[in-house]
Amino acid sequence: MSWLFGYSRPPQTPTDLPPPPGENAAEPPPNLTKAEKKAMEAYRFDSSALERAAQAARELERSKHSKEALELSKLQESTRQQEQLAKIKEYEAAIEQSKVEQKRIDHEERRKTLQEETKQHQVRAQYQDQLSKKRYEEQLAQQQRSQEEILRKQEESVAKQEALRRATIEHEMELREKNKLKAIEAEARARAKADRENRDITLEQIKLKAAENRTTILESIKTAGSVIGTGVNALITDWDKTLAAAGGLSLLALGVYTARGATSVTARFIESRIGKPTLVNETSRFSVLEAVKHPILTVSRAVSHFRNPSDALAGVVLAPNLEKRLRDIAIATKNTRLNGGFYRNLLMYGPPGTGKTLFSKKLAKHSGMEYAIMTGGDVAPMGKDAVASIHKVFDWANTSRKGVLLFIDEADAFLRKRSSEHISEDLRAALNAFLYRTSDQSSRIMLVLASNTPQQFDSAINDRLDKMIEFGLPGVEERERLIRLYFDKFVLKPASEGKRRLNVDQFDYGALCTELAKRTAGMSGRALSKLGVAWQAAAYASDDGRLTEQMCIEICDDAVNDHRQKMEWLSAEEKSRSMMPYLLDLPPLDNEAAVRKVKETKVKKTPTVGTKQTEVDK
Repeated sequence: MSWLFGYSRPPQTPTDLPPPPGENAAEPPPNLTKAEKKAMEAYRFDSSALERAAQAARELERSKHSKEALELSKLQESTRQQEQLAKIKEYEAAIEQSKVEQKRIDHEERRKTLQEETKQHQVRAQYQDQLSKKRYEEQLAQQQRSQEEILRKQEESVAKQEALRRATIEHEMELREKNKLKAIEAEARARAKADRENRDITLEQIKLKAAENRTTILESIKTAGSVIGTGVNALITDWDKTLAAAGGLSLLALGVYTARGATSVTARFIESRIGKPTLVNETSRFSVLEAVKHPILTVSRAVSHFRNPSDALAGVVLAPNLEKRLRDIAIATKNTRLNGGFYRNLLMYGPPGTGKTLFSKKLAKHSGMEYAIMTGGDVAPMGKDAVASIHKVFDWANTSRKGVLLFIDEADAFLRKRSSEHISEDLRAALNAFLYRTSDQSSRIMLVLASNTPQQFDSAINDRLDKMIEFGLPGVEERERLIRLYFDKFVLKPASEGKRRLNVDQFDYGALCTELAKRTAGMSGRALSKLGVAWQAAAYASDDGRLTEQMCIEICDDAVNDHRQKMEWLSAEEKSRSMMPYLLDLPPLDNEAAVRKVKETKVKKTPTVGTKQTEVDK
C-alpha cells in the first residue's frame, strides 16, 4: 500500500506536464499587471494530478489489501473527524468562555458605569446644593443690603428731620433774641426819652436832697460838739466824776480779761471731760457729745461694757508662735491694770491688713481699758497747731480712770528720723512734744504704735518702745482658717438664716477652702476678708442668687491676679525697704486643675448648709 501514499514508488515523469515556455503554451501579453497575471494563472487547469489519482485508484482496486487500506483510511478519516469534533468542542467551549468573560466584562463595565453615574449624580447634587446655598446667601446678602439701605435712608431722613428741627429751633431762638433786643432797645429809647423830658425835675430833686443832708450833718456836728464840750468841762471841773469814770473803765477791762480766762479754762475742762480731741478718730471712751451724735452706738458700747471681758484673740487668726506672744501680752496688760502698775509700750510692724488694729481693740477690751485710735497722717496737716493737739490728746487720756490704750496707726508719718529725714519745723516740734509726753512710763496710758516701715522711726522713739512684735502674712494653715471664718460669716450664715437672697450650691466646702488656701499665697487677712465679701456679692448678682463652686474659684483667681498686680506696682524702694520680707512667689493659676482637684475630693454624702456650717465652726 506504500505505493498508494506515494512513498517507495519510483518517481515517474509526469506525462501531462505543461509545455515549456515557448512551445505550445501561449504566453501572457506583456502589458498585463501583476494582479491580472495572477488571475489568469488561477484559471489554468493541471490534469496530471487527476490522472495520477485515477491510476492510484485502479491500482488499489487490483491490490489484495485494498479493503484494509480502505478501512484504514476510514479509520483515519473518523479519527480526523473526532479530532476535528474535539477541536470544534474546544472552540465552542472557548467561545462560551469568551462569552462568559465578555458578559463579566460587560457587567463590570456596567457597574463602573453605574458608579460613575452615581458619582456624577452626587457631584451634580452637591453642585446644585452649592448653587442653592450660594443663591440663598446672595438672597440674604441682598436682603441685608436692602435693609441697610432702608436703615440708611431712615437715618438720613431722621437726620434731615433733626437738622430741620434744629434749624427751626435756632431760627425761633434767633427771632426771639431779635425781638427781645428790639424790645430792650425800644424800652431804653423810651426811658432815655422820659429821662430827657424829666431832666429838670430830677436835677431839682437832687439839689433839694443834698441841701437837706448838708443841713442835717451840720446840726449833728453842732450837737455832738456841744455835748462833748459840756462833758469834758464837767470832768475837768468835777474830780469826783473823773475818778468814777476811770474806775468804771478799769473794772470793765478786768471783767473782760477774767471772762476770757474763765472761758478758756471751761473749754479745756469740757474738751477733756465731755468731748474728745481732734486727733482721736475713734474711741471707746464715753462722752456726752458722742452720745448725742451716735446714741445707738453709745448704748451698744455701754451694754458690752457690762459683759465679761472677751478673749483678746477672739476672731483674730495668727501664727501659733505669734498668738502665744500676744496672749502673754494680753494677760500681762490685764494684770498691770488690776495692780496699778506701769504699762509697756508696744510696736506692731508688718504689712498692711495683718490684724494690728483689730488686736489692739481686742487687747483694750480684754484688759478693761479704753482705747483711742489716731493716725499719724493727721498730724502733719495741722502745722503749728500739731503741738497743742498732741498735748490735748495726752491730757485727755490722763483723765481716764480705767487707763487708755492709745493706738497710733501709721506712726512713722510724723515720728521720722530727725537726722536723716528732711522734715519740716512743725513736724520736728510735734515729734519733740510727743517725746516729752512719753519720756516716762505711765500707769494711765499704754502706747501702741503700728507701722509698715519701722526703720523710719527716730532713735528716741525706738528708745520709748518696750516690745516689738512682727505681724507677718498668714501661712497656709492660717489662710485656711481665715477662709473658713469668712466663708462662714459672709456666705453660710446668711444662707442658713434665709433672710437674704442667698443660696449655696451643694459641694464640699472644706475641700474648697483647703484648695483656695493653697492658691492665695502672699495675701493678707484683709484681702481674704474682701474675698468673702466678693463671694457674697457674686451670689447677690447671679440670676437665682446661688453661689457655685466654680464661682468661688473664679473670684479667688481674680483676687490673686489683682494681688499680684498690686505687688508689681510697688516701687523699688518699697520692695527693698518695707515689703521685701513679705513678698511671696504666688503659685501659677490653673483653673481647670483646681476644679478637677476639688471635684475629685468627694464625700459619700453631700452635707447640707447647716451641717457644713457646723463643720466649719468646729
